[in-house]
Amino acid sequence: MDKTKIKKVVLAYSGGLDTSIIIPWLKENYNNPEIIAVSGNVGQADELEGLEEKAKKTGASKLYILDLTDEFVDEYVIPAVKAGAKYEAYMLGTSLARPVIGKHLAEIAIKENADAIVHGCTGKGNDQVRFELAVKAFAPDMPIIAPWREWNIKSREEEIDYAEAHNVPLKISRETNYSKDKNLWHLSHEGLDLEDAGNEPQYEKKGFLEMGVSPVDAPDKPEYITIDFEKGAPVAYNGKKMSAKDIILALNEVGGKNGIGLLDIIENRLVGMKCRGVYETPGGEILYYAHNYLETMCLDKMTFHKKEELALTFADLVYNGQWFTPLREALSAFVDKTQEVVTGKVKLKLYKGNIIKAGVWSDYSLYDEEIATFGEDNVYNQADAAGFISLYGLPIKVKAKLNEKLAKKGK
Repeated sequence: MDKTKIKKVVLAYSGGLDTSIIIPWLKENYNNPEIIAVSGNVGQADELEGLEEKAKKTGASKLYILDLTDEFVDEYVIPAVKAGAKYEAYMLGTSLARPVIGKHLAEIAIKENADAIVHGCTGKGNDQVRFELAVKAFAPDMPIIAPWREWNIKSREEEIDYAEAHNVPLKISRETNYSKDKNLWHLSHEGLDLEDAGNEPQYEKKGFLEMGVSPVDAPDKPEYITIDFEKGAPVAYNGKKMSAKDIILALNEVGGKNGIGLLDIIENRLVGMKCRGVYETPGGEILYYAHNYLETMCLDKMTFHKKEELALTFADLVYNGQWFTPLREALSAFVDKTQEVVTGKVKLKLYKGNIIKAGVWSDYSLYDEEIATFGEDNVYNQADAAGFISLYGLPIKVKAKLNEKLAKKGK
């Protein structure tokens, strides 16, 4: 890439450590280009305060703040919930946000006639792949600048040194320097003491958790909630019709208060290494749980099992940045077909980090109490089971007889 030809760039800007120092670094190392900062609001509301002033003060010509919250939920989060997609138990909080942000970055870069798109993802992480594959889907020839793959800065501590030397204001200190990603679906924590897998996360330490509390500090009294679904999507919370976004926000509040949604995992990154992360996903864990609970009532066995298999593929695609691919679209079409009957109400009890089933109802229920009962019934002839078992076990019987013959022949 000829740096002298880079006159205008669009920067994926969060105002965090990485993107804050990228602005002066670009000015120094790319012939002082015009920098247009773009912040995609996917629910990190408190992190947007004072962002425009900070971006311009450090050298950006302007800042776009895009409200992507409804699009993020309706077009990315809810399809993943319907699919039951989890990557090694991780509910894909960061993975789902990157495609929508990347899409709008590309659109603004085209609109602004930018020479390149810049992001602050490290060369060790998954996000560099997610952003760049999203950009390729909408601006296939757009050059990408990734400073972490170019500069001599080797650590977050050195980033802080650079920021201090260039008078870049930061909201963190060296002691609170976790690598975090926040949106309305989740909050991730990486780095510092968490890099030692032998260290317990500091759930009870004030300020560590932001979306809720430790189960230890949760109320001693359980709380009941209900969620209504239509065709797999949440449509009401505690009997009140709400948008999916507002339901998630309400579930975040009640789930966080009751210590729901903490996940500490060592996950397999796309780039080949294992990484430890602590995730807060209070509303997400409740929503996944409730949706699955309803599916167990409404989906037939073969569809339910095949959907569980394909959920792993769906999660892999999302985690690996392949949202805008024919396979992901095809899987979503399959999922939507399965969700035509996933309509009903779920009742849950929340208590100190636990989600407990408390009732499920659906007009599409395949569960028939009269058939399943251990009491007397007039619809199931138990004598029929003998013939079924005889035919179902026939291959095993045939193989056993063959084994007997071979044994007699000494084979």
